[in-house]
Amino acid sequence: MTETRALVLIPARMAATRLPGKPLLDIGGLPMIVHVLRRAEAARIGRVIVATDAPEIAQAVKKSGGEAVMTRADHPSGSDRIFEALQTIDGAGQINTIINVQGDLPTIAPDDIRAVLAPLDDPSVDIATLAAVIRKDEEHTNPNVVKVVGSPVNATRLRALYFTRATAPHGEGPRYHHIGLYAYRRSALARFVALPPSPLETREKLEQLRALEAGMRIDVTVVDTVPLGVDTPHDLETARQMLAGRPS
Repeated sequence: MTETRALVLIPARMAATRLPGKPLLDIGGLPMIVHVLRRAEAARIGRVIVATDAPEIAQAVKKSGGEAVMTRADHPSGSDRIFEALQTIDGAGQINTIINVQGDLPTIAPDDIRAVLAPLDDPSVDIATLAAVIRKDEEHTNPNVVKVVGSPVNATRLRALYFTRATAPHGEGPRYHHIGLYAYRRSALARFVALPPSPLETREKLEQLRALEAGMRIDVTVVDTVPLGVDTPHDLETARQMLAGRPS
C-alpha cells in the first residue's frame, strides 16, 4: 500500500456516555487523541487524519502537529463519520484503502495497525479487522468482550463467520477477542454505510454484522495482544500507568 493510496482516519467525538470528553483527557501530558494519532503515524502506512465534530478536538490535534477534518455531529457511527471525511479529503477517489482506528485506543501498537492490511492482499476480502486469542478465563463469558467466530485461513488469519457477545464457538479450542480496528476497500466502505441496520446487528449491537448479513467478506488478522480501550475512569487510570514515562 502506498501512502497516496491508503488513508488512516481516526473518528473522535466529545459525547461519550461513560466518559464525556474522553478524546481530550490527559494521559502523560497529552490528550488521548494525540496518543492515538502518534501511534497511527508510527505505523507508516499513509496519511493520518482525525475526523471530528468538535472544534476543540481539531484544535488539540493541530496544536500537536496533526491533521483534522470537521464532520457533521449527527453521524450514528464512526464508520459514517470517516466516510464523510473521506469524501471531503478525497472527492476524486484516489484513495482506495481506508483504515479506521478508534480514538480511544491510546496503547494500540503501530505494528498491529499495519497488520490489519494483510487480508486485503486477497481480492475477495472486502473488510479486514483484528483479533487476539482470549487468555483470561473471565473474558470467555463476558458480554462486553466481542468474540469473532471464524474459519482459519492460515496461522494468523481467519475468515469471519460471525461476531457475538455470547460465549462462542462451543467446544474445545481457542476463542478470539475482536479488536475494533478496520481496513476497508473504498468500495466496501461506501456500500457498508449505505446499508440499513441489519437484524443481527440490531440484536447483538455489533455494527460489523451488517456487512456479513449483506454478504460482504471480513477477514481477521490474529495479533498477540488486545489494546486497552478507554471507556471508564478506571480504564483512563490504567492507560496513564501504562504510558507513564513512555514517549508517545
